[in-house]
Amino acid sequence: MSAGDSLRILAPAVRGRIDDLLGPVDADLAAWYPGDDPVGQPAHTVYVSAADAGAGTAREWGERALALAADSAHVLAELAGEQAVDIALARLRTNPIEDLRIDLEDGYGWRPDDVEDAHARAAGHTLRAWSADDAHAPRSFGVRAKGLGAAERDRGLRTLELVLDAAGGIPDGFVFTVPKLRDVRQVDAVIVLCEEFERVHGVPAGTLRFELQIEIPQAVLGPDGTATLARAIHRGRPRLSGLHYGTYDYSAACGIVSAHQSPAHPAADHAKAVMQAAAAQTGVWLSDGSTQVLPTGSPDNIAAALRRHHGLVVRSLERGIYQGWDMHPGHLVTRWLAVVGFFRDAMPGAATRLQAYFERSGGDVADEPATAMSLSLVIERGIAAGAFTFGEVTAIAPLVTAPALGSLRAGGGALTG
Repeated sequence: MSAGDSLRILAPAVRGRIDDLLGPVDADLAAWYPGDDPVGQPAHTVYVSAADAGAGTAREWGERALALAADSAHVLAELAGEQAVDIALARLRTNPIEDLRIDLEDGYGWRPDDVEDAHARAAGHTLRAWSADDAHAPRSFGVRAKGLGAAERDRGLRTLELVLDAAGGIPDGFVFTVPKLRDVRQVDAVIVLCEEFERVHGVPAGTLRFELQIEIPQAVLGPDGTATLARAIHRGRPRLSGLHYGTYDYSAACGIVSAHQSPAHPAADHAKAVMQAAAAQTGVWLSDGSTQVLPTGSPDNIAAALRRHHGLVVRSLERGIYQGWDMHPGHLVTRWLAVVGFFRDAMPGAATRLQAYFERSGGDVADEPATAMSLSLVIERGIAAGAFTFGEVTAIAPLVTAPALGSLRAGGGALTG
């Protein structure tokens, strides 16, 4: 008897039963994990107190960043090559801030109600100015109001109402940050809030987006032992656009003394690893937190702070976290320097391997479809950051074009050409 004769063929009824069992699984997985969406993710989010923010904030921060860069040219040359420095400086002249939150929470503090009311209205006017397509305006923007805990809830809700009323509705590109997530039921309340704001302002359902700030350990591990944020993601999508790590509140809640609080602390790495696993393939973006070490003071202090921030940004990029917080104009210098340098360094290898993949020739590394998708993200994220052009890519790998990468993404990594 041949091997073919001994093969047992599943009866149609058995195949049908398997399909009946797995069909709902297929549908659930497709709904829960639609895939990553790198298009449009900002490289950073800048936080500015509502007491200091105005329509000219992005331009002013860019000017201050350029002045600091000029005074620290030797440090920048040490950290990256001439091309990366030139590209970073050009970014500071044109669009220094991609994403900005006007802060009415921890970076703003508690002030008399009439003072916060005035700042909330001013924030709305600023958002409306940015949505009018100012040349230096952030591409996306919003606010962080106080959270949903019992003590601060009324103040936070009033602030959001005032901001959107003064903005004349929900501006294009608007997103608000919900701080201090502790329980997944808080996400249900945010959804109710979004629905009501959309109804009041007469915009289509699903317009309003929000982010969750992961800055309390209960957001990572709930009382039942489950990952609170994983459940929150699936309760919040598709309105939920991102998870932001809160370095200092989280570290303090874990009992870490201030001298050792950092985005690079093992407790921070654990939290972000859980965030990364929970958000993978959901389309929800992940953002690292901030450093409180600012490039101010003596030239030596400024140089040390620039090196520190550059190293932290590169560390985050190496771990697959492509967004982070910036809290000072000097952080823009090292943010863009690190982002540009990282993707410029990664591009030649990624382009060469994609060329081999498209040629089906393998090269030195036999890449699988999932790896090809990852390599394509290097190109797409680098292009979006302005680190290089498609002309530079195709000079190395002629087959790695925008249509080819679009086809790869549409096919889930399969060769379609």
